[in-house]
Amino acid sequence: MTTSNRRNEQLYVDVVGARIPKLGLGTWELQGQACQGAVRTAIDAGYRHVDTAQMYGNEADVGAALRAVGVARDQLFVTTKIAPDNLSPRRVRETARESLKRLALDYVDLMLIHWPSQEIPLSDTLGAMLELQDDGLVAHLGVSNFTPKLLEEATRHAAIVANQVEYHPYLAQNDLRSIARVTKTALTAYSPLAQGMVHDDETLVGMGRKHGKSPEQVTLRWFMQQTEVVAIPRSSSPDHIRANFDIFDFELSADDMNEISKLDKKMRLIDPSLAPEWGAQPSKDAMQWQLHKPAPGTVAETPSRHTGKSISI
Repeated sequence: MTTSNRRNEQLYVDVVGARIPKLGLGTWELQGQACQGAVRTAIDAGYRHVDTAQMYGNEADVGAALRAVGVARDQLFVTTKIAPDNLSPRRVRETARESLKRLALDYVDLMLIHWPSQEIPLSDTLGAMLELQDDGLVAHLGVSNFTPKLLEEATRHAAIVANQVEYHPYLAQNDLRSIARVTKTALTAYSPLAQGMVHDDETLVGMGRKHGKSPEQVTLRWFMQQTEVVAIPRSSSPDHIRANFDIFDFELSADDMNEISKLDKKMRLIDPSLAPEWGAQPSKDAMQWQLHKPAPGTVAETPSRHTGKSISI
């Protein structure tokens, strides 16, 4: 896994054939013109990674904005997610095509299982997603809101490129980060600014003064300097969207990084009824499964071209 070390430019995570921009735009709760405006502003500011989902109800808006900005398709990284009600093989195949139609894209770079299902076998869902991959409709597969134990199971059925989870300074994800490092996959942080809580954090405010940056910018820079991590902050404010991207002209020291890591309070902000048992750990043979290669035929040959009151994250 590699990232760029140059300043004043987007950073990337290179994993399993995918080159994922480390900073993306989250679009949860953004609808209509607000969503389209946010995506256009983000692309103009330099973002090349946009995250949406079937549950968000805004795939058409994201697609319209991407068409409007006129950036070449191979310069964009688009992620969407299969909703929990659509995880049967038939619904996966049907609704994935519906998502592509709404996005007006021939393929998405990354398709995730939005939340794990207690009813549909994971092998069935991923099997259908692998068919989409074989058909060239999906470049890479991933999961969202998966525990280490569930991630272990997923990797036995397909090549998993990313796991998208709640991750911010107040909720450490050390186990999942370790797995991402060993498996050369990405850990994507939704709600990276903890619903705005970082804004008034004394530690982050102080670091911001030292670097001439806001607490939000310091937090996002903290994510950028974690090799395996991608962050997708959401905002509808043009000023905030631009400010969130203005984080590639400074670096945090090792002491800064450690101080932010010490802010962990095990504070989970997203815990709907459909959530898995968060404490579930992988088997004692975890180090072995982390190094397992996917079953033959499960790795795509196609080149790589979030909080609060609702459960859509």
